[in-house]
Amino acid sequence: MASDLLTPEELAERWHKSPETLRFWRYNGKTPPYVKLNGSILYRIEDIRQFEKDHLRRHTADNVLVNGVEGKMEA
Repeated sequence: MASDLLTPEELAERWHKSPETLRFWRYNGKTPPYVKLNGSILYRIEDIRQFEKDHLRRHTADNVLVNGVEGKMEA
């Protein structure tokens, strides 16, 4: 179902970032998994929600899990 997928522009709007920032993060492996179909990048909403859940923090000094490894989130 198409509503279960977000374009980079839709995800950028959701996260208040630019599509260029997401492109940079994708290049560096810092975004959730994505699907590439016929040259189009699409993010599954369940992957976005899990990524957001995995990066919840209560304090700026909190550690987060990055690729299953606990550590500080880097910009």
